[in-house]
Amino acid sequence: MSDCVLAIDLGTSGPKVGLVAASGRVIGSTSASTALVILPDGGAEQDPHDWWRAITTASRELAQRYPSEMARVAAVATTAQWSGTVAVDEAGVPLRPAIIWMDARGAGYIDALTKGLVNIEGYGITKLLRWVRITGGAPGRSGKDPIAHILWMKHREPELYARTHKFLEPKDWINHRLCGKFASTFEAIALHWVTDNRDLTKVAYHDGLMKAAGLDRQKLPDLIAAHTILGEVTGEAAAALGIPAGARVVGGTPDMHSAALGSGALEDFASHLYVGTSSWIGCHVPFKKTDLLHNIASLPSALPQRYFVAATQESAGVCLGRFLDEWVYPQDELGVGAKPADAFARLEAAVNATAPGADKLLFAPWLYGERAPVEDRTVRGGFVNMSLGTTRRHMARAVHEGVAFNTRWLMTHVESFIGRRIDKLAFIGGGARSAAWCQIFADVLDRPIAQTAAPLEANVRGAALLARAALGHVDLAHPESKLEVARTFEPRPEFRSLYDELYSAFGAMYKRTRPLYQQLNAVPPS
Repeated sequence: MSDCVLAIDLGTSGPKVGLVAASGRVIGSTSASTALVILPDGGAEQDPHDWWRAITTASRELAQRYPSEMARVAAVATTAQWSGTVAVDEAGVPLRPAIIWMDARGAGYIDALTKGLVNIEGYGITKLLRWVRITGGAPGRSGKDPIAHILWMKHREPELYARTHKFLEPKDWINHRLCGKFASTFEAIALHWVTDNRDLTKVAYHDGLMKAAGLDRQKLPDLIAAHTILGEVTGEAAAALGIPAGARVVGGTPDMHSAALGSGALEDFASHLYVGTSSWIGCHVPFKKTDLLHNIASLPSALPQRYFVAATQESAGVCLGRFLDEWVYPQDELGVGAKPADAFARLEAAVNATAPGADKLLFAPWLYGERAPVEDRTVRGGFVNMSLGTTRRHMARAVHEGVAFNTRWLMTHVESFIGRRIDKLAFIGGGARSAAWCQIFADVLDRPIAQTAAPLEANVRGAALLARAALGHVDLAHPESKLEVARTFEPRPEFRSLYDELYSAFGAMYKRTRPLYQQLNAVPPS
């Protein structure tokens, strides 16, 4: 029971690496940053080599801080941003930058793949029924799923496609760097929409769906369970990380699934709210179900024979980052200068100094399209109802409230999907560090918000749980459910009518501006 786990959590802004004891206690963690490249044609890419550089930098820092504990690392588990694609050769070397979850360049190929003679929400009825019956969902028409990434490369980069040995999810590429083996996990591969998920004891690629999608089976990895031992850390990788060679490498899981595990809300229908670059509301459920109108489905979980549902908001914490970087501390010819180290503390103070409702200034958080409860790749964000009296304080609060209004929109459809009211939300991710945002979410959602202890380490805890199961320290059939709460924020009834009014206006804002965004941001035919 003295064995430790190294948990790697690769987010869009960079990795967090945590050292976790056999008991599940996080001994220590550290992070590093990675670059994101946004392209003018709807592309979003990152360099996998940059991921590995940042991971090894963070891990070596842990090795300096905790040398004896790192020398006892017995297993490594990775969780990472979901719905990304790394094209690699037979040695696992990336052939191009990774296409990540924000990339919409494959939308046209999904349109061609999914449409039929008679269509519902853009899907041919016969095709739609087949996909839903077998997988639980269907390829997103926004073009942001791996199936769209691969089809885009097949048509736009055919020589690279031909040279590709495997298309890997980000966590699966990291696993290959760790142990030299190609594999993915049942829940991670789900957004390729070519696996039969009807029986969770035997999730497998479906030949008919593979053929219909035009994908090559040999270019996709074999599948294992998230807690399966894939291999052992190579000497080269061990030296780079500062851990013993031969430590077991566990299959791991995407960020949404590890967040659910690390939130401590593991019972069916126990819900969590995650706010990082993006955000979501998620929970485990005991059924397979699909709501295509709102882009919500229950798909395989990282827990054996359990389903998981998450409704995803494309832009959340990134809205705050852009507000600070581009409007408060820009570095251009109009600029103010470098962003101070206490920028987020100043932002928190500005929010607290502004009355709820931000003088009825509304912020639309759709900076890069939206996934749920509407799948709309053309919608965009901005401020509405700005006046001569609007200040940066109003704008700061409106950004926080706008993300919360969109989350309320999500929550109404998640509650409908699971057939019950969400009584409380465990709050994790970087956004949960903000007491002001916790209170805003409580007020806007009209639900208690349980700010979890160490909210940034939720994904690390979740990934480590899988490794601890692989080492025999825990039983995933009866997983530990530990919700450690730092503080609970209760809704304040005096602001309920105000936020009801503004939430109604938020919904009207989307309906009325949607045609304009469709006109301005129409995607040209592929």
